[in-house]
Amino acid sequence: MASSHLLCNHNLFFPPCSKKSPFSITPPAKLQFQRTPSVKTSKKQHEIVYDPDERLNKLADEVDKEAPFSRLTLFSPCKINVFLRITNKREDGYHDLASLFHTVSLGDIIKFSLSPSKTKDRLSTNVSGVPLDDRNLIIKALNLYRKKTGGSNFFWVHLDKKVPTGAGLGGGSSNAATALWAANQFNGCVATEKELQEWSSEIGSDIPFFFSHGAAYCTGRGEIVQDISPPLPSDIPMVLIKPKEACPTAEVYKHLQLAQTSKVDPLILLEKISRNGISQDVCINDLEPPAFEVLPSLKRLKQRVTAAGRGQYDAVFMSGSGSTIVGIGSPDPPQFVYDDDDYHDVFLSEANFINREENEWYKELISKPTSQHPEASATFE
Repeated sequence: MASSHLLCNHNLFFPPCSKKSPFSITPPAKLQFQRTPSVKTSKKQHEIVYDPDERLNKLADEVDKEAPFSRLTLFSPCKINVFLRITNKREDGYHDLASLFHTVSLGDIIKFSLSPSKTKDRLSTNVSGVPLDDRNLIIKALNLYRKKTGGSNFFWVHLDKKVPTGAGLGGGSSNAATALWAANQFNGCVATEKELQEWSSEIGSDIPFFFSHGAAYCTGRGEIVQDISPPLPSDIPMVLIKPKEACPTAEVYKHLQLAQTSKVDPLILLEKISRNGISQDVCINDLEPPAFEVLPSLKRLKQRVTAAGRGQYDAVFMSGSGSTIVGIGSPDPPQFVYDDDDYHDVFLSEANFINREENEWYKELISKPTSQHPEASATFE
């Protein structure tokens, strides 16, 4: 059975940003590195040993003196598209869309530390296959922030990855938004959230959404974000089911035929959801048919989840360009996912809708008793 959720009860409040005094926080303990003796002695000889940690400790001491805090841990949630209409192909090759984006409780944990380096960020992660250089949206976001503000901070960043890639859940976009928000905190909040949102569209279409409060009607390429009041209760459970195979977004759009997309006005879909909640008829995704062409097994997965979950799910649909199938109404996957060998390596996660408060970043919902991240809310050190 799925475990219950409760909001992590030790989140620290992010006060409104102020250029004069962005935080009222006790100065942190100095960064510590294990020191090795600089001289080894014996009865017969004296050996001089070079100790690079000495230099790093001195640099870290200088960082601690100048910074109001030196470490920050943030939750980076993913999103689902409750509906996704593709309305037009643009002259620049992109497509116009209209979609209800909503953040959910599955997410990554990102730890930021001020680096003594004045030339380079350093990124590490717990999974293989994630680029650690400037191909990663986290590094792109930090470079963008310095370009826009003239800031000089560089960072050590550790990404604890929970959101699968190639899933249509916007995990990388969320990471980028989280990095921009973190860099702004370290820099005394010299940029407004509106500016961060506008800048972020330069490196990704889905990134601006995460500067909403968690629910938004998005148009254009996705970068035009209309923040809306949460249309759905946070206690609605859902299950996310992602097969091992991914759906390359570019391939999905290559197979898209606009003449075969839905003709329903997306504003009518938004109105129905706001008034009546989620049902199968409003959870339209125009990218499902082309995604099913790219990955036929995904179509079979959705069909099986729909058939097995009658009476269990209010709606079953694909998020984004795939390959995640979302079942709204229950946190439990259908039994065949456990019994059928074809699905032994699928990714499964329960989730809920979440939002964020003004001047705060998103907070993690902690699952008991299996939570691995008691520190996963936003915390300063």
